[in-house]
Amino acid sequence: MNLLAFEAATSRLSVALYRDGVITEKSADVPNGGSERLLPWANELLAESGLTLRQLDGIAFGAGPGGFTGLRLACGVTQGLACGLDLPVVPVGTLAALALASGEGKVFACLDARMNEVYVAAYQVAGDSVQEIMSPQVGAGETAFLPDGDGWRGVGDGFATAHGDALCQRMGGRFTAVDASVFPTAGAIARLAAPVLARSGGVEAAQALPLYVRDKVALTTAERLARGGSK
Repeated sequence: MNLLAFEAATSRLSVALYRDGVITEKSADVPNGGSERLLPWANELLAESGLTLRQLDGIAFGAGPGGFTGLRLACGVTQGLACGLDLPVVPVGTLAALALASGEGKVFACLDARMNEVYVAAYQVAGDSVQEIMSPQVGAGETAFLPDGDGWRGVGDGFATAHGDALCQRMGGRFTAVDASVFPTAGAIARLAAPVLARSGGVEAAQALPLYVRDKVALTTAERLARGGSK
């Protein structure tokens, strides 16, 4: 099976090629933009593997939650390729990919959502299996939902924010470790998408949509001021 995967929900952009279980990947920190990188990376990975776009069996992308611009970028590139090649698309949750990229065990995934909030979800990871314990949601560190039990590892750049500090305080000793340097990767997207595609899963390109979780793109001036922000 040949599968191409895109991940652009955070500042760490990546593209991966899954070829019969072997994954090759290209990535870079791109704080702004990145639209000029995804397709060239994809073409480079295919060329290095001796494949063409016509030999792909499907395309996957990180569907969210995450940065709105990045989600639309990954979705748009995926839809464009899939439409032209008549291929199925597998949307994959970004927080699930973050959990898989972090390793096995009980994982509390947390990404910076801006607007004084974080995206959070909880998973049990075993091998390439990611079981959702708490579904993705958005909220402030002081009010976001937390998973039950202990033995959790906190991962994601949300823990590099003040809201991540608040989550750590609320979780107390229920965290065994916290690592804010872990990001979702296209390789993890591919690993989660491959079994779906193998079961003839996936959706048509037009049905592949981002998972925003939060509808608002930005705070109004009044809301920023009410939260202590500047004009």
